[in-house]
Amino acid sequence: MRSVHLKTGAPLLMSALLLAGCLDDDKNGGSNGAEVGQITPTGISGLTYQTASQRGKTNEKGEYEYYPGEELTLWVGDLQLISGVPVEPVVTPLEFFTDEREALKIAGTTEEGLQSHRITEQQLVQTSDPLINLTRFLLTLNWRMRTADGQGIEIRERVIEQLNATLPSLTDPIDFNVPRGEFALDDDDRLSPANQLLAEICFYPPDNELCQEPPTQEAIDNAPPRPEDPEDRDEDVEYKEDKENLRDRILKSIRTIADIEITTAENFLTRELDIISTDLAIEYYLDEFVADFPQSDTAIKSIDIKKIGGEPSLANLEAISTRDQDVVVHSFSWQTASVEYFLDGEAGGEAEILVNFKPDDTYRWIKKSLRVVITP
Repeated sequence: MRSVHLKTGAPLLMSALLLAGCLDDDKNGGSNGAEVGQITPTGISGLTYQTASQRGKTNEKGEYEYYPGEELTLWVGDLQLISGVPVEPVVTPLEFFTDEREALKIAGTTEEGLQSHRITEQQLVQTSDPLINLTRFLLTLNWRMRTADGQGIEIRERVIEQLNATLPSLTDPIDFNVPRGEFALDDDDRLSPANQLLAEICFYPPDNELCQEPPTQEAIDNAPPRPEDPEDRDEDVEYKEDKENLRDRILKSIRTIADIEITTAENFLTRELDIISTDLAIEYYLDEFVADFPQSDTAIKSIDIKKIGGEPSLANLEAISTRDQDVVVHSFSWQTASVEYFLDGEAGGEAEILVNFKPDDTYRWIKKSLRVVITP
């Protein structure tokens, strides 16, 4: 029979890692000049974090404090999730694991022949067992379990207290690197360590009936059957049917990793990654969106990449024309953040110049376009 919610007469121990100095929810900057980052764009609250100089708990926005160049360690309660992760303004589960971080440095190639980080991200989302295991685990710890658009993961103190009390009794440590089927194992005679942990956590207030120990089969068998005539029933008596129903409700309330489908974890990760890519792209623009020139104007022209609130600093850049017979890319330079091109077509011709570039502080690529029209 599966485990049920842990009960104890003494207050559950608080994690020794829950330290003072947590972020204020409305804080725009860190203390003592530290910078403020986030765990995923929509946030994972309730995690304990540690860098070389900072320690605390992520707030409702999933924020943590850091100084550039540090590395990040995360716990949920006493359970260490990750360590040695380079700090970033926004850190996602894709950057939690060494192999996945290294894979992100190699972009995929689109049908247009341009580099794109999204291809690599999606490959990892679909194939990485550690990534999916950790994401499903965090989503099961979410108080609401399901996350709507714009909502992050909320790990409440009540959940952390029960988690800490259960960790010492697990048969094996929780290992996110095992195959996803092994991580979610939920057989009648064997539970994975992650499911052993979840079986002892009640995601309801302490006084809720679903946090009780379920009635035993012996108690059910010894209970009197419910009289058919309602007038013969005693409201102070728990009948056999009442105990059976209560037992079913309690057992059905116990969460397992399988409650979060793999596609749900994939969709959550994709949503968070898309938010980052969109926010990053908004910071950059081309100095023109549409340009038109007479056919006779064959001079070399330039497109400049601009950044809101500063100068662009790029690590790589590439550019192509969608119609070389009309508009030709002459050259491009990541050092100057610019692309040169010239006209080579007849009046009425047009093309898009696709400018694809990677800022020097991210593995992500940004694509912008300029429409060039040849006039008479």
